[in-house]
Formats: sequence, C-alpha cells, structure tokens
Amino acid sequence: MKMVLVTAVALVDADGRVLLAQRPEGKSMAGLWEFPGGKVEPGETPETALVRELHEELGIDTHTSCLAPLTFASHSYDDFHLLMPLFVCRRWKGIVQPREGQKLAWVRAKDLRSYEMPPADVPLTPIIQSWL
Repeated sequence: MKMVLVTAVALVDADGRVLLAQRPEGKSMAGLWEFPGGKVEPGETPETALVRELHEELGIDTHTSCLAPLTFASHSYDDFHLLMPLFVCRRWKGIVQPREGQKLAWVRAKDLRSYEMPPADVPLTPIIQSWL
C-alpha cells in the first residue's frame, strides 16, 4: 500500500480558537472539515511543507521555529496509508484568507466534534482539546 506523508497544523488564535478548513467540491472527501496543511513534497521536511502550504492555502507566513509538534495520525484508507504529523502554531504574519475555495471556521476546542472530519483527523480532536 502506498504511504502518503502530509502535514497539518492546529492554528490557534489569540482567543484560543482553532482553525478548520472545509474541503472544497471536487476534492476527495469534499465537505469534510480538516486541520490546514498538505502533502510533503520530495526534499521537504514536514515543517517546511507546512510553512509553504500555509502561505499557498491561507496567505499567511510563519517560520518552522513557530511550529510545535503535538501528535500524529496514522490511518489506512482504501488505496493508501496516511501519515500526518500535527503541529500547533500560535504565531504568524498576515490575515488568514481562503485561497483555494475552501470555507474556514475558527472553532473553540470544545466544539471541534461538531464538525465532520476525515477519519484520520478524528483522533486528533481529543488531543487538541486536552492540550488547549
């Protein structure tokens, strides 16, 4: 089975809310809510990939030093296995904007379970809730 490495982040704002992005129509698992991030390209570390993805998808800039590793997800889908380190970030420059047609929501940790997520993201929710 093919292994896919993606990286994700729990962006936490000054009010302690976490950013979720809704997968847009036309993508697999469209309509589900996830933590922002994306695929790690050859030659990238998960941290550098996340910095790139945050700029491309949300128009914000951060540094690898602002990413704190929190946990990871390991999940088998039908045609690939996903490995996803999850980081926490509280410092970035710019205003979060949906640049790829996705909807965004700033969510209190206690409300994360109210958003339908891909199977790999679901086990991350209680970890974020206990951390915040």
